[in-house]
Amino acid sequence: MSLIDRVARRAGPRLSPRLTRFTRRARLGSLRRTTPLSERWGYDRGQPIDRFYIDRFLAGQRSDVRGELLEVKEPLYAERYGTDVVRCDILDVDTANEQATVLADLGNDESLPSERFDCILLTQTLQYVADVPAAVRNLRRALRVGGVLLLTVPGVNRADEDPRSPSLWSFTAAGCERLLEAEFRSENVSVRSYGNVLTAIAFLSGMSKDELTAEELDVHDVRFPVIVAARAVRR
Repeated sequence: MSLIDRVARRAGPRLSPRLTRFTRRARLGSLRRTTPLSERWGYDRGQPIDRFYIDRFLAGQRSDVRGELLEVKEPLYAERYGTDVVRCDILDVDTANEQATVLADLGNDESLPSERFDCILLTQTLQYVADVPAAVRNLRRALRVGGVLLLTVPGVNRADEDPRSPSLWSFTAAGCERLLEAEFRSENVSVRSYGNVLTAIAFLSGMSKDELTAEELDVHDVRFPVIVAARAVRR
């Protein structure tokens, strides 16, 4: 125990916080503001921190991104990480999306075709679905036996209050495990979180990953998830 800690303990609860603030001074700098640095999640400053973590997760799962795929809105990650892709269908609830080949609301039971896909890429989507357990049932049902769901969801996140499609949920690793294990069973599910208190603060503030060091980005603390990522296999 340091000298400062010993003094703080003797000083009691009234003085201890003052000593803590003195010895561990918070220097907020440009973050001392009530609006974010970027209104576009950091896109105007570089790569958003959540997208950096999504890329890191999917880059490690390239061997799963194969065969007949399903991705939301556009084939962004299928094209970036796909290996031996036969076909990529695009899921959307919006009929205006000309790329969409599967028009469905994930929250409606049996809205997806049954046993169609070898891999489903579902990135940052479940937060918009009202009935999340129904969506997970749909996703499992749409996979062939041996098919893989690669899922990312927001942890610490800015709320999207677009009245046409507001964000409804944020997630923890423990919550995702419980959600997926109800349909896929625990031995077929692996979940992890990406991020730490610094990257979470930076993400909420609108900073980009380019404004942090590799060492800062590489620390992962389950208490402060920027994203939660999961791999679930249908057996």
